[in-house]
Amino acid sequence: RTMSTGMISSLNRQIPSRAKRTMRALIQIDADLNQGNSGGPLLNTRGQLIGMNTAIMSSSGDSSGVGFAIPVSTLERIVPQLIENGHIIRPTIGVTRVYENDAGLLIVSVASGGPADQAGLQGFKLVTRTLQQGPYRYEQSSIDTSTADLIQSVDGQPVRTADDLLTHIERKQPGDTVRLGIVRNGVQIVVPVTLGQPEP
Repeated sequence: RTMSTGMISSLNRQIPSRAKRTMRALIQIDADLNQGNSGGPLLNTRGQLIGMNTAIMSSSGDSSGVGFAIPVSTLERIVPQLIENGHIIRPTIGVTRVYENDAGLLIVSVASGGPADQAGLQGFKLVTRTLQQGPYRYEQSSIDTSTADLIQSVDGQPVRTADDLLTHIERKQPGDTVRLGIVRNGVQIVVPVTLGQPEP
């Protein structure tokens, strides 16, 4: 068994994961970490657990002096779920697709009957018209984007990407209520949404 020492270089760091999701609120350390160290404890000088080593910034897989650990506050939230259920229970908001732009997240669609739908959030609308040309009648469909709500914040925290939205939601539990700051028809409003239980 080995132990390495180092300093905390930075807090609240974020890095991309292999799953192409952003890992947030990480502790950056300069202690030597190598392949196989993931899952090891990060201790302070009093021997108290403050995090779990999880990643290094290295192209070779060897220590580069830049390592990252998940803070103990995150572990305290997810480990009991893993012990009890064997997996993490992530609540659902029922927004199935969004379009990212500089102003926020434009809702493209919501799950029918889901939390967002029940809260009255709106996405794009399919408009179908019946046209007549001589003896022939046919239908023409178009997308109306003017009906879509624009999500700008969750519980007062700004969101700019779908990843931002998921990060905020995954900190909650099914049954919790979040307050979405949205723009609807040019007017800023706050819509409470009660998060749902994920499907088995």
